[in-house]
Amino acid sequence: MKKKVFLSVLIGALVLFAAACGNNQNDKQTVPIDSKSTYKSVYSKSVFLGDSLLIGLEDVLEDSNVISNAGATALFALNEVDKIANKKPENVFILLGSDDLLWPVDNPIEDSLINYTKLIEEIKGKLPKTKVHVLSVTPVTKEAMKVEPRYKNITDYNKALEKMAVREKVNFIDLSPIFEKHQNLYNKDGIHFTANFYPLLLDHIEKYIDSSTNNGEVSNEL
Repeated sequence: MKKKVFLSVLIGALVLFAAACGNNQNDKQTVPIDSKSTYKSVYSKSVFLGDSLLIGLEDVLEDSNVISNAGATALFALNEVDKIANKKPENVFILLGSDDLLWPVDNPIEDSLINYTKLIEEIKGKLPKTKVHVLSVTPVTKEAMKVEPRYKNITDYNKALEKMAVREKVNFIDLSPIFEKHQNLYNKDGIHFTANFYPLLLDHIEKYIDSSTNNGEVSNEL
């Protein structure tokens, strides 16, 4: 019995690793320097927390504004709360869940949302004046879904994620309009993105930036 449990965990870990490593296949493209300067200014007091889907954002924003780890789940992200708190951001944008859906537990969605809730509450506890924004898990291509059928649960996960956001009184930001309006954003694995995605992401969520709600009391130490 112990061998079976160990094997299941090992297989799950390997799947997560494979999904995370797909990010290495990103096509190298360049965001115009002027655009980078604008985005860095707009998001200078924001922190993005996520898995490997956000790694490409480091090429657009300052490294200090992005905390992204390959294979990260809501559980693992709890280890980053102190790091976020030390930065004293006015906004925290969270993109997690893609790897949570692959975690080898009986109910990945339920398990993930328990930890996601803890994550939000810990951030709010340390940064009561900071606005927290939860981003929906991004869709994958049909080809990627054939390789990993568990991605079919993305829609259900996002519905549960939105309910959690309402319950925790934080913003839920649906990213699906980006993919409805734009094509060819994926790299070869059908999960991660080319550089073209990240400016679209930042443009899509910019309206949620409102530092005035903090009355200027949150300093920028990013």
